[in-house]
Amino acid sequence: MQVQLSGQQIEVTQALRDHVNSRLDRLTRLDDRILSLSIVLSVNKLQQRAEGTLSVSGSTLHAEALENDMYVSIDVLFDKLVTQLRKHREMVCDKHQRAAREERLYGLCLMPI
Repeated sequence: MQVQLSGQQIEVTQALRDHVNSRLDRLTRLDDRILSLSIVLSVNKLQQRAEGTLSVSGSTLHAEALENDMYVSIDVLFDKLVTQLRKHREMVCDKHQRAAREERLYGLCLMPI
């Protein structure tokens, strides 16, 4: 998985990088087919913003978090991405199970009768 961490109007310190890397295992435990993760950290007066775009096979997930502390906003961002990734995986699994169930019930008819 490729991880890109950048900052707008903020210097991305080693402590912030370590904090993001410590949260990555939550995503990789859910899905090992994650292609890339792009995180942008920014500051606007008193609001600390973290935006993340997660590319998985088949779709792109996006979340953002606004908090007073950058570390808290990173934690909230990862919570949102984990929730979206779980929903995405459930949709994919349900879709494949539904297709297999219909195939078992009705049979697969390749040639029109």
